[in-house]
Amino acid sequence: MDQRTLSVSDPAERENLATFLTRAQRLDPAVVVRLRRRGTGLVAAWVATGFEALATRTVTADLAVDDVTVGADTVLAGLAAVGPIDLGYSLDSAWRGALPPDTGFGHVDDLPARTLVELAERGADLAKEHGSEYGPPASLLDQTVLTVSAGEVRVQVPMRVVFALTAMDFVPHAGERADAERIPSGELVRVRASNTWLRLDARYGSVARRRTGGFSLTPTTGP
Repeated sequence: MDQRTLSVSDPAERENLATFLTRAQRLDPAVVVRLRRRGTGLVAAWVATGFEALATRTVTADLAVDDVTVGADTVLAGLAAVGPIDLGYSLDSAWRGALPPDTGFGHVDDLPARTLVELAERGADLAKEHGSEYGPPASLLDQTVLTVSAGEVRVQVPMRVVFALTAMDFVPHAGERADAERIPSGELVRVRASNTWLRLDARYGSVARRRTGGFSLTPTTGP
């Protein structure tokens, strides 16, 4: 059996991963993290956000296995110590659904991060007004708040993806109830899409959501 260990030697990268997992635990104290190798010396960490969207951050690290799911608390405890992290028993059965592919995404547009934070704050106000003990109403989460395009390709961005991006604090200076004016006007969030997935890439991480029905990145041409 392969030994399940994760080695993150760079202190800055250890801090980056710890911050990512701490934010995920704010959304779900029992969250699991899926760790996957990405080429040589890179590991992608994936978590579910509770908004039917996934969040990910890639760090410089070495993973002794190709793909494993473990408790975020296990990784956090290991990051607080020195040396390789013993990941213990895998929790692969706790991971629901597939991950998006590493390739196949096309660049659709770049959006001002400030705009997304403002949308999230307005959405949070509506959620407080119309939500229940079970959280924001599904109609709010599923609402399309932005439509971006590149040529004939049009991509709809739902509120739940924006909520996931800001809940994970992937935008610098966003925080809770941030003053959007603190976010530099040049700070951008990149919108990428594949045939079946939508992804938003911000400075500190990315969120992804499977698209229902999908769409074609290649415009259909006439006869």
